[in-house]
Amino acid sequence: MEPTISGVGVLDKSVALLRAVEAVDGPCTLQDLVAATGFAKATAHRLAAALEAHGLLGRDGDSRYLLGLGLVALGHQAAASWPIGEVARPHLEQLREVTGESVQLYVRQGDQRICLVSLESAHELRTIVAEGSRLALEVGSAGRILLGQHGDEPWTASVEERAAGVASVSAPVVVGGEVVAAVGVSGPLGRLGADPGPTFGPAVVQAAASISAARWSTG
Repeated sequence: MEPTISGVGVLDKSVALLRAVEAVDGPCTLQDLVAATGFAKATAHRLAAALEAHGLLGRDGDSRYLLGLGLVALGHQAAASWPIGEVARPHLEQLREVTGESVQLYVRQGDQRICLVSLESAHELRTIVAEGSRLALEVGSAGRILLGQHGDEPWTASVEERAAGVASVSAPVVVGGEVVAAVGVSGPLGRLGADPGPTFGPAVVQAAASISAARWSTG
């Protein structure tokens, strides 16, 4: 695999290496990184060593690679740059309580949507989206909200678009006349049903409106 997202090869490869470590559930070996990225062993080793020197990768007792503690500080700073997440959290908690389902807040970044806040349902069978996850805009109700693809209703619903057996309902957070985020409820199709909009839409729209009206600033 030869990432060319930014046109700066070494940067793209370094990020691809970090993403590979992120995707592994636990520490990974150099061979794991080679398999995940397709890089030559020497290339993977050189990039991993550089990332370790910057604190973006670390090692466990068996010299396997982990995400580095340097990312923690960067993560806190990044979160502070998106105050809407913390302002929205109590409204999202209320939405989860009202619906009983998992709740997410997404923002658009380029051609992807990023999950800023994710609150899981108490049900044993539930949808799980990790905070920080990057998902496609073209599938799922939240993605279509961020693309500006609204229907006649104040909410947008999706059924099995992003994953089989999963449905979702989302509504826009609007500030200054612009959509800045999408609030979504998601859960198993068996509970949300084949037409989840009428059931869950009003609560999602209310939560989005409350967040839109809250006092927050990106400055």
